[in-house]
Amino acid sequence: MPNLFPVNADFTESEIMQEAEAGTTTRFGRSWKFDFNAGEFMITPTGKIVQADEKEAWIQWCMKTILTARYKYIIYSRDYGHELEGLIGSGVQRAVYESEIQRMVQEALLTDSRTERVDGFEFNWLGDNCSFSCRVSSIRDEQVTLQGNVVI
Repeated sequence: MPNLFPVNADFTESEIMQEAEAGTTTRFGRSWKFDFNAGEFMITPTGKIVQADEKEAWIQWCMKTILTARYKYIIYSRDYGHELEGLIGSGVQRAVYESEIQRMVQEALLTDSRTERVDGFEFNWLGDNCSFSCRVSSIRDEQVTLQGNVVI
């Protein structure tokens, strides 16, 4: 019977690190489809919740992150959500608001290892209301355009 704890094993530190790095692939996982307009999970005619594939699950995670304020709900970790509410009443120029919105959204979405980059921001102002959109790319080079809104 082979020894569980080999005494004369010739492992180098770099081999161990390579094996550890090879085993750390990012998993996308699955989820259930959520209808953001209705505010509830999608259900089949037979009453079962509709499953989302890996890409849809990642997109839903991104959308939910943009819609959720950080630290507001104790069920979420302290890394989840955005801090856009902190911009309300700051009284700075629009360019500063846009820069901060971009930074905060990037910070929120890049906490997930499935997200590779967040760019392509566009802003539309209507009074104190700032609507924005951005392009989010996954590590699989899948892209989605997300939209958000902040009332300053």
